[in-house]
Amino acid sequence: MGRRYVEVFSCKKQDYYQAIAAEVKEGGYESDYRASPPPRPKRAQNKDQMEYTEILKMRGLPYRCKKSDILKFFGKEFNLTDDKINITYRSDGKATGDAYVEFASAEEAKEAMCKDNMEIGSRYIELFPSYPDEARQAGSRSRR
Repeated sequence: MGRRYVEVFSCKKQDYYQAIAAEVKEGGYESDYRASPPPRPKRAQNKDQMEYTEILKMRGLPYRCKKSDILKFFGKEFNLTDDKINITYRSDGKATGDAYVEFASAEEAKEAMCKDNMEIGSRYIELFPSYPDEARQAGSRSRR
């Protein structure tokens, strides 16, 4: 909506009713406090079954996200440095909400998937296996 993307998932009626009940219980949309959203359904494609390279794509980043925020997100268990992170930008210089992160190996990238759907600020971050070509193309588009 606006400049943000919206994802729509199918769910069970019970999940829908629980989400509505949580909104009503917390005072509806006018309340400053929001209950946690219902758990997201698993995607049809199992990310464990996908082919991994050393590159992960991050989607859903806050627009003001910095490389230091991404380093903090993955923590010290992964040997990441600033030069292994590429935050993508539109031609007008605004962030897209995506980034590409290069790990030491495909195995380390797969281990980092444990951070999938964790948050930076109030935004949940989706992680996807990616390829060096995709990361390079995104990087070259953001430099235009």
